[in-house]
Order: sequence, then C-alpha cells, then structure tokens
Amino acid sequence: MQYSARKATLADLGTIVRHRYLMFAEIGHGDPAVMEAGKAQYTEWLRERLLNGRYQGWLMECGSGEVVAGVGLWLLEWPGGVVDLVPFRGYVFNVWTEPVHRRKGLSRQLMRKVLEASREQGILRVYLHASDAGRKLYELLGFSPSNEMMIRLPALAVRAPH
Repeated sequence: MQYSARKATLADLGTIVRHRYLMFAEIGHGDPAVMEAGKAQYTEWLRERLLNGRYQGWLMECGSGEVVAGVGLWLLEWPGGVVDLVPFRGYVFNVWTEPVHRRKGLSRQLMRKVLEASREQGILRVYLHASDAGRKLYELLGFSPSNEMMIRLPALAVRAPH
C-alpha cells in the first residue's frame, strides 16, 4: 500500500481531535466522561494554534486519501538565555496510527517530519511523553529521559453559582 505525508490544515481539525482521543482511550489514560466533555474545549484550543502556527501537524494518507496516522508539534514559548537563545521548545503529541496501518513505519516517517521542521525553525529542544508502545521508536530517533518531574494535584471542588 502507498502512503504519503502532508501538513495538517484547519480542515483536518476533526481528524486531529479524533486521533487524540483514540490515543488516550487506547492507553487507558483519562476518565472517559472528562475526555468527552473536554473535546469542545480542546477543539477550540487546537483551532487557535493551527491558525497562529503554534501547532503544526503532519498526517499520513493511504492511497485512497484516508488519513491513517498523524503527529503534532506544539511550539511552546520559552525564555531563552540560560541553555540557548531559542524562544521556543517543541512538544510532540497527538501521535496516532490506525491499528490496521501499524508496524509500517508511518509514525517514524511522521516523527522525522517533526524533527526536520523543528531544526528548520531553529528549535533545539523537543520533548514528548512516551507511551509504552512508542518508547522504543522515540529512543531510536534519539530521545532520552530527562530530569523533569511532575506532580498531579487533586482538583478543587467546583461549587455551583448561587
């Protein structure tokens, strides 16, 4: 089967959102009710960033034109001047391949597009969170664990307005 990669456009908004939530559902991350409720919010967030160029995506199409894989690069504003002078960091997310199209190198090709675009834009640091399924690919591409730490704070109870 033939595949071809292309840049994502605003017309691909629904596909990118769909891929994101399929990915989280597959890895069992997140509460399904919260994810469903968050789709509209995420869609608007993504729309804004597709328009201003802070989200750059690449999609893989099969011969019929169906989008079967995708990846996104979020350009995060970053204060330069400590490690380098670049005002952005790259954050990779929304990596998804439809199950019947896996193990064909599609994610690898898309990740190479992300890394190439990052270099072309002068971005020196690219981050991601790896699922167990993706970890080997990312290591093969040169990603390594960093010294970042995280804390997950409990949500505050939301009170209904009086």
